[in-house]
Amino acid sequence: MSQEERNTAILREAYRRWAETRGGSVDHWLSILPEDEIKFGSLAMGRVSALEFTQQRHSREGVEAYLRGLTADWEMISYDVDHSIAQGDRVVVIARTSWRYKPNRKVIDTPKVDTWRFNADGKAIEFFEYYDTAAMFEAVR
Repeated sequence: MSQEERNTAILREAYRRWAETRGGSVDHWLSILPEDEIKFGSLAMGRVSALEFTQQRHSREGVEAYLRGLTADWEMISYDVDHSIAQGDRVVVIARTSWRYKPNRKVIDTPKVDTWRFNADGKAIEFFEYYDTAAMFEAVR
C-alpha cells in the first residue's frame, strides 16, 4: 500500500465514523494524531467569542478542546465527503456539511475543504479547514 493509499484510508475511516456518530467520534480523531506537536487550524481562527474553539491548536489536547468545543455548541446534521485527493504526505478532502448552532437553533450548510499532512508513521501532523465562515459568524449572532 502506498503512502497516499494509507493516508486516504485513515481519513476515509475517520470521516465515516464522524458522519455516522454525528460528531461523536472525537476519540477516534485523537487516535490518528501524534502525541507530540501538531499544527491544527481553522478558517474562523477564534475571531468571534462564540467560536473561540476554532483558534490555532498545537497539541493533541488542543485538538481535543477544539472538537469538544465544536460538539458542545453545534449539532451535526450531515457530513458528506465527496472527494479525497492524495499526493505524497498530503491529502485534501472535499466535503459538504450541515450543523445546527444549539443556543439559537440556526443551521449552516457549507462546502468544506480540509487539508492534511501525515508523518512517516501515518499520524496526522497538520490540518487546516476551509468553510463558509460568514454563515458560521451569522449563525452565532
